[in-house]
Amino acid sequence: MMKKLFYMIILACITISACEKNEVEEQEKNQAFTPRVFRDATIFPESPDSVRVLSIGQSFSFAGLQYSPAGQVKISWKVNDKEVSTAESYVFTATEGGAYKVKLDITYNGYTTSRNRDFFVIPDTYTKKNEAKVMLAYMSDAGKYSDVDFNVITHLAYKVATITAAGAFDISKGEQFRKAEEIVGRAHLAGVPVLLGISGALSGDGWAVSSSNQFGAVITDATKRAALVQAIKTYVAAKKMDGVDIMMTDINTASATITANMLAVTNFLNELRTALGANAILTVTVTTNTYHTRYGDLSAANWLNVHAFENGLTVGPGVAVGQPSPYSYMVTGADIWKAKFPTNKLVLGIPAFGLRYNTLNPNGTNASWTSFNYIPYKDILAAVPTAFDKEFAAISQGVYFNGIPLVTQKATYIKQNNFLGAYVWAGDFDVKGANSLTAAIYNNMK
Repeated sequence: MMKKLFYMIILACITISACEKNEVEEQEKNQAFTPRVFRDATIFPESPDSVRVLSIGQSFSFAGLQYSPAGQVKISWKVNDKEVSTAESYVFTATEGGAYKVKLDITYNGYTTSRNRDFFVIPDTYTKKNEAKVMLAYMSDAGKYSDVDFNVITHLAYKVATITAAGAFDISKGEQFRKAEEIVGRAHLAGVPVLLGISGALSGDGWAVSSSNQFGAVITDATKRAALVQAIKTYVAAKKMDGVDIMMTDINTASATITANMLAVTNFLNELRTALGANAILTVTVTTNTYHTRYGDLSAANWLNVHAFENGLTVGPGVAVGQPSPYSYMVTGADIWKAKFPTNKLVLGIPAFGLRYNTLNPNGTNASWTSFNYIPYKDILAAVPTAFDKEFAAISQGVYFNGIPLVTQKATYIKQNNFLGAYVWAGDFDVKGANSLTAAIYNNMK
């Protein structure tokens, strides 16, 4: 029985070999035979956005591949277009931070088939940019590193941390495919420090959801606050971040909690400073509304990010439509805070989104509290490409926003009055190139 099985295996191998040979010969009679790679689906994913993130010292094995015609193809492995191996398999080992493309070429009779795999290696160290002004871009938790031009920013606040209704520290949106680590690594290679942005529930304008008290309920409780500080310390160290931005927006809640929430920012800030050390960059994003007087001592922050946009006067039932973030409102917000802090400790906010009216009353005013929403600047330009130098676009019932001329005017004010800089909410709402709001601000502050 064993002898019979042995002959059957030999016969099968001969048959497979003959079939492969016949397949090649048959195809070559009619057309050139294109070499093929098998068992490559998981090693070479089809998605062009699939980047494997590695730490220095980690490896990735390109093993288990099969080629056709077997034993007859010429194999070439290349890393960033430099050949590194001609073997059937290859192991890529991360030795230095940066972006790498591993390419496999197999050639037969002058015809080549290729496969590619992109890697990003997280750098261990970096050199920070040396800039006089701060140009901070927020990145929302939906943003990608490719949404931001690191050449026109000095700092990035990745708003990936959210305090949930249950009081949990949720950073899950940065964990898939090591997204947070890649964003930090890409920024660091460009000399840009990264802050962990932490908030409660946010609306589209980068401020609080009405009546939310998720963040406030945690930082007003000493035990919960201490646990949060330790969670942040662990996360910042693990992701190689440079500090924290406290976006404590729970100041539109019931009047009984507003003052306690705002005063608790001081304790939270001071405890973060103790935990993270003197070299950490700590910032607080502060309001310009009527509650600005209720903050406590914020001197432990490196600087304050002043939410000097969205005046709240163009929303609500029956309210006249118009520009929600005019130049005058930024100046008013700046005046409020420069009376408390030196200008070189203040970074003024500028929006990279528009207020879109979806339903108007017969008299042309806003219909209700649910008849408007927010639209990223990049989506405005996608709909109306010529809108970059305007403040209004005819989308839905109208969109009001900050275009290039208005943000240039704001940047000039910041520079002439010796403020530390500007921030945009959010960098991933912007576009790159000549019509970029961030670039216009950065270039005019220099």
